Amino acid sequence: QVQLVESGGGLVQAGGSLRLSCAASGSIFSINVMGWYRQAPGKQRELVATITSGGITNYADSVKGRFTISRDNAKNTVYLQMNSLKPDDTSVYYCRAVVDLSGRAYSLRNYWGQGTQVTVSS
Repeated sequence: QVQLVESGGGLVQAGGSLRLSCAASGSIFSINVMGWYRQAPGKQRELVATITSGGITNYADSVKGRFTISRDNAKNTVYLQMNSLKPDDTSVYYCRAVVDLSGRAYSLRNYWGQGTQVTVSS
């Protein structure tokens, strides 16, 4: 199967920066979309940013201009550079990948990472 392993979370002061990484491994033919989502306590999981295999990006309005998503297709890895962090950015951040397992019809599967905590202090 496929595993997503996230890293890079931690504690940072408001205005600071963090870089998250998520590496996919396993039985992968190709990866369609990769993205980052976040979930704060008592709230629903929300989209932060996504990126296609061709590099087309999409961002939540709340992070536009502060966060940058990128990916290395050769390494099956997606990154999230987070600048000008705010206390409202405090959440568990989850990586997501839509993986093509074989290149044949009906072989797309959705995978999630285990999450990494980002805490921004005021």
